[in-house]
Amino acid sequence: MGNSQQDVTPISKKASLERSRISESSDSTLLSRAQVERSYRRYAPVYDLLFGASLGPGRVAMTRLVQTLAPKHILEVGVGTGLTLSQYPATSRITGIDVSQEMLASARQRVPPEDAKRIDLHAMDAESMDFADGAFDCVTLPYVLSVTPNPDRLVREVRRVCRPGGHILIVNHFSGQAPWRLLESIARPLSSWLGFRSEFSLERHVLSHDWSVLSVTPTNLLALSRLIHIKND
Repeated sequence: MGNSQQDVTPISKKASLERSRISESSDSTLLSRAQVERSYRRYAPVYDLLFGASLGPGRVAMTRLVQTLAPKHILEVGVGTGLTLSQYPATSRITGIDVSQEMLASARQRVPPEDAKRIDLHAMDAESMDFADGAFDCVTLPYVLSVTPNPDRLVREVRRVCRPGGHILIVNHFSGQAPWRLLESIARPLSSWLGFRSEFSLERHVLSHDWSVLSVTPTNLLALSRLIHIKND
């Protein structure tokens, strides 16, 4: 795939669904909310050290795309320690949610006093959000889709709270990239302890949904992750 942007719109729904059935068994690791919360309680003190720089290019690519869209109201699902908050447009209102109180505590320390009125952070389960339908112009999901217990439920909620015609941006690791296959298989038995699925299908969890995928762009070292731009229609 290299480093260029890939237009995925010509991929037929039939082909996508067929590949999703083949790959579904490889990313079927069960995660509970309690497991995720325990994992990120462990990660909270060292998250920035472990994943700040290594996953930083994906966050930068995502927030640069948000800058070009200039949305009025952004929802970040899985805001974590708040590494992206300062990179969003200064004119946008930002709402961030996370299930980890420990991660949110770090995020709140990143919000300067002058931005306190336009940045709201909440402890919330993204699979059951307390927001009205169509409340946000843009929803971002940095490294969260393979972490949530039920990705399909999360997708439904994200589409519900994003206005029709709004934008959904996903940055995530999806399995199948040649340099990472061995590590993915090694990490699979540890997924529950790690709090994320190492084997996770792009076809099953993104391309099979009836939304408009505008682009899929490789990011991070050796295309570890992909940035996906979706129109909520």
